[in-house]
Amino acid sequence: MKLVRFLSPDGPRLGALAADGIRELDCPSALPGAILSSSGPTIAPGKALGQWPPTGRVFPPDSPLLAPLTPGKIVGIGRNYSDHAREMGGEPPPLPDLFLKPPSSVIGPGEAIELPAASARVEIEAELGVVVGRRLRDASPAEAAAGIFGLTIVNDVTARDLQRGDRTWARAKGFDTFCPLGPCLAVGLDPADLPLVGRVNGEVRQRARTSLMIHPPAELLAYVSQVMTLEPGDVVATGTPAGVWPIVHGDVAEIEIDGIGVLRNPVIARR
Repeated sequence: MKLVRFLSPDGPRLGALAADGIRELDCPSALPGAILSSSGPTIAPGKALGQWPPTGRVFPPDSPLLAPLTPGKIVGIGRNYSDHAREMGGEPPPLPDLFLKPPSSVIGPGEAIELPAASARVEIEAELGVVVGRRLRDASPAEAAAGIFGLTIVNDVTARDLQRGDRTWARAKGFDTFCPLGPCLAVGLDPADLPLVGRVNGEVRQRARTSLMIHPPAELLAYVSQVMTLEPGDVVATGTPAGVWPIVHGDVAEIEIDGIGVLRNPVIARR
C-alpha cells in the first residue's frame, strides 16, 4: 500500500494510491504521523491502517501531493555507502555517523528547494527513508525490523561548502527546504535491495541499490535506538551513494526508488 497526503478541495487529506486515483481514508488529521501514534507507542502497522477505513471518495491521481508525514525527528546517517565515503575523501566509518535534520526542513513533492545565500555549493543526496511505526529503545535488529512502518524517499540536501567548513553538520543539513520527502509512504515494501536513482535536470547522477548499504535499515534503527528513543513517525535517512551533485537556480532535482516513486523538486534561489 502507498499512503499519500494530498490536497483536496476541502484541504489536506490522507489517501491510498489506487489504479483509479487516490482513495481517501477517513483520518481527521490527514497526517500519517497521527495514525502511527494514535494508539500509543506499541501500535502495529496493520492495526493502524485498519483504524482509518476508506471514505468512498476517489480523487484524481494528479491531485497535489504534500509531504507524506511530519516527522517528530529526522535522523540522518552519514557515509553509509562505501563509494560515497571515498568520494568525500575518506574510508567508511566503523560505526554509523549520526546527525539530525530539523522537521522545519521538510517539504513535499513539487515544492521548491531554496538555495541560501550563505552557501556557494548545495548538493542533492538521494536516500531511502525509513519511517518508524512503534517506539524503539535499545532495540535489537529484529525488533527494529518489526518496528518499520513504511518507506519513503529523502533528498538530504546539503550545503557542501558549509559542511566542510563548520565543526558540525547542523547548518549544512538544516536549512529550510533541505529535506524533501515523498511522494508517498510505502507500507509492506522490503528495503533490502531497491534500485535508487538521483537525477538533476533529467541527467542521472546517482545510481545504486540499497543492498550496497554498509549498515542495512534494521541495523541502523537498532543502533540509533541505543542513543535516542525512536518514536512513531520518526524518519531515519539511510545514507546516500556516490555521485552527489550540485544544484543551482532553475534546476529540477529528482530521486526515484522502485516501489515508492519519484520525488521531484524545483530549485530556486532563496529570497
